[in-house]
Amino acid sequence: MKRIKVWDPLVRIFHWSLVVGFAANIFLIDDDSDLHQWVGYAIVALIGLRIIWGIVGARHARFSDFPLDPNAAITQLSEIATGRKRIHLGHTPLGAMMIYNLLGTIILIGVSGYLMTTNMFWGAEWVEELHEFFVGWAQVSIVLHVAAVIWESRRTGVNLPRAMVTGYKTFSNGGPHQS
Repeated sequence: MKRIKVWDPLVRIFHWSLVVGFAANIFLIDDDSDLHQWVGYAIVALIGLRIIWGIVGARHARFSDFPLDPNAAITQLSEIATGRKRIHLGHTPLGAMMIYNLLGTIILIGVSGYLMTTNMFWGAEWVEELHEFFVGWAQVSIVLHVAAVIWESRRTGVNLPRAMVTGYKTFSNGGPHQS
């Protein structure tokens, strides 16, 4: 049994704060309220902090540790299809693609949400539709993300949700691929 520290406190706090803020704005807070806007601003600020931390942060938090690599993602899909288990210490190639997708999508939600508050775009239906589209895309992406985390946790034997709480990944067989 091998236990390795992977996720630093900032990554974990960012992740769970984003979960709470996004869920609150979707399920609990009235879309037309000032609180909805302020939670949205807080979420965009979190994304800004994560981008900075992705440049200067701890090893596995850095974007350089999980580049956007379609070929590596295809290889990972092939490994899944053939039953091979390549356990990654940090993010997997498919996980990296999802992170970039979610970061970009949430930025677009924030930009379109802000535009709806400006004089220039106040009441512009296309801006509201764009905002709603990106919210919907984020929801679909989040469902896929959660399903993939559960799938990969079972497939690899590494409890990924626990790792995002504790910061440690525990490996029982072999160990991680250093990527």
